[in-house]
Amino acid sequence: MDGRAHETTTVPDQPAILRHAFAVAAAGRIAWGVAALVSPGATLRAAGVPESQSPEVDYLTRVFGARASAIGLGYLTGDSAARVRWQRLGMLVDSLDTISGLTALRSIDDAPRRRAAALLVAITGTYAALGVAGSVHALLSGCRLS
Repeated sequence: MDGRAHETTTVPDQPAILRHAFAVAAAGRIAWGVAALVSPGATLRAAGVPESQSPEVDYLTRVFGARASAIGLGYLTGDSAARVRWQRLGMLVDSLDTISGLTALRSIDDAPRRRAAALLVAITGTYAALGVAGSVHALLSGCRLS
């Protein structure tokens, strides 16, 4: 017995477009995450963040990279039940990131920094919206994970 026999798992098939969107998003998380791990400064510049490189910023960028890579890899390597869990975890993380970014936007007066922050919020907001779409589909389809 593999330990999963006691679980009640019902995972409805997602529409192909939603499965594809999650797979592309996971690949994007991995690509961006690895880039953040390897070259945090270049990753920030690519996002339009004005030069603010320091050991602390590099560290936090790498933390982000590790988290993004883990979520992407977890999703792509998981079975269908695990993918639902990774979708929900990603939705939680991306929603919190988006809320944090929106809160930060209110206090940024410098136009270049505001544009960079708005771009990052748009990215995390898009990921959060995808997570919401997956969760709504699961709820409407009667998905139950226990």
